[in-house]
Amino acid sequence: MNEAELKEEIRRLAAERNALLLAHNYQRDEIQELADITGDSLGLSMAAAKTDKDVIVFCGVHFMAESAAILSPDKIVLLPRPDAGCPMADMVTPEGLRAMKADHPGATVVTYVNSSAAVKAESDICCTSANAVRVVNSLENDEVILVPDRNLGRYIAAHTDKTCYFWEGYCPSHERLTVEDVQASMAAHPDAVFVAHPECRPEVLELAHHICSTSGMYEFAHTSPARKFIIGTEAGILYRLRLENPEKEFLLPTSRLICPNMKLTSLEDVLRSLQTMSPQIIVPPDVADRARQTLDRMLAVPRD
Repeated sequence: MNEAELKEEIRRLAAERNALLLAHNYQRDEIQELADITGDSLGLSMAAAKTDKDVIVFCGVHFMAESAAILSPDKIVLLPRPDAGCPMADMVTPEGLRAMKADHPGATVVTYVNSSAAVKAESDICCTSANAVRVVNSLENDEVILVPDRNLGRYIAAHTDKTCYFWEGYCPSHERLTVEDVQASMAAHPDAVFVAHPECRPEVLELAHHICSTSGMYEFAHTSPARKFIIGTEAGILYRLRLENPEKEFLLPTSRLICPNMKLTSLEDVLRSLQTMSPQIIVPPDVADRARQTLDRMLAVPRD
């Protein structure tokens, strides 16, 4: 089948299965074009929980499908590529986190949603890159353990008076972006605004005109009077930025801003998943219950 035929057959099967197609902002262009909803990991999982569809096809990585399964226990959650993992999420284990908690017994554990269900189950509350500072500042405790992203952790620490302990994990894709990359891009495009994701290194964030999550980047690009933007996050975000802002220009400071795991899912994978109704993501009930509490606590934090 060609691409058009694949998309037509996927849409037909999705309707037959009463399935919702979700795609993360970093997925391939053709996957985002096909999806019913695109967005960040938690936003997609929340959309899944609200839908009346019976099946969720999650085009993303493993921890995202786990979150959808946790928040939608009555639905079938399919991950077309079960080998699509997250190196940063893999950098922390439940055993390692328990050991860190023992070293800081009075600290509240704040875990980035980019983590496994088992790690969430060992945590007190979750956060996203969009609400991380707000979540940490909402806590009564003056000590926090920030898991697993050291870059997001240091960004949070710069915006709170609390004592922060960092798990030394990181996103390899964002870590590849260097000061030299950004400076060269800014020199070549002096009229551009540099927008960075908080998963970038602290020294890269110091160069940013604006720091925000992927969902925040869409909003910022839409509302900013600027006409040219240097984007400091994974390349997949350019699809929607360009689609929604055809009169504006979006550039990457380096060609290395690619997450290979996010690029694994193909149209053929999505079709096969709907045909076979597999691979299905199932989180053990005891883990799911504990992990759901951390997500619910986050969602209960008042918005600004």
